[in-house]
Amino acid sequence: MNNPKVVALGGGHGLAATLSALRKITNELTAIVTVADNGGSSGRLRKEFNSLPPGDLRMALAALCADDEWGRSWAEIMQYRFTSKGELDGHALGNLLLTALWDSESDPVKGLDKVGALLKVVGRVLPMALEPLDIEGTFKTWQGTHLIRGQQEVALGRGILEDLRLIPDNPTPTSQGVDAIAKANFITLGPGSWFSSVLPHLLVTKQRQVLESSRAKKVIILNLDASPSASGDELAGSSPADHLRILRRFAPDLNCDVALLDSSIAARSELLIELEGLVEAMGGRVFVADLASHPGSNHHDTEKLFLTLSHIFQAEMLR
Repeated sequence: MNNPKVVALGGGHGLAATLSALRKITNELTAIVTVADNGGSSGRLRKEFNSLPPGDLRMALAALCADDEWGRSWAEIMQYRFTSKGELDGHALGNLLLTALWDSESDPVKGLDKVGALLKVVGRVLPMALEPLDIEGTFKTWQGTHLIRGQQEVALGRGILEDLRLIPDNPTPTSQGVDAIAKANFITLGPGSWFSSVLPHLLVTKQRQVLESSRAKKVIILNLDASPSASGDELAGSSPADHLRILRRFAPDLNCDVALLDSSIAARSELLIELEGLVEAMGGRVFVADLASHPGSNHHDTEKLFLTLSHIFQAEMLR
């Protein structure tokens, strides 16, 4: 299969890295992007125009631009951010372009498709839902239980995540996204903020149901800080297996064909053994590779991801 149908779920920089790799593998590519950003330029535009927050969608479009002069130029234009003493300060040009199209188009998918055609992107970018969402999480700490609302706030939440919700709950996914998941050969989930970019995809009921029932091979790309020694807030001190356990809390019937783990984490044999046992119970296997852009980095190298995912796809098609 030379041109597999691939769906990538996520948001932010993690999804952008995955898309930069996947567009070198196939042009039958659909990105489904979270729409709960409430900060920065996206938050301001969302509030003023009651529109989808454009930032993560903009990054996905830029990541799908080709490696030619046209693609590189438009990727830079979409990511260009104004610096001024006026109201344009902090706004990304791509955010303004998307918001302008949505302000004149009642269908946000049509607006995204128009920008995709202008940029000549490889594949298609779709929102996770047709309305702007908020994320609300309940965290338990030694001080008690805390309710935190907002994508940025939840991503920085401290303590044990007891519950995660979308507001409004049970939003409507795009029919195009649901159809792409149903017809996909491969589906990737992650990397990125587990609480604000990955788990929200499992909170959209219809999307989760199609994801669980899909016969596509599912590849979960674990974060480079998915380790008990990682610093920070989200899932700090948790093992790679803990990251998958929390996925299963919100999608009990989700299978995993491949869990992609960075070699620096796999070097701790107890973490690898624990993860292998869980992934085997989910019907899959662990694939270990060097994925970091440089030692100690939390960012995936897109070329390493491309080579690794190419290998995984080829191997899985023979299984």
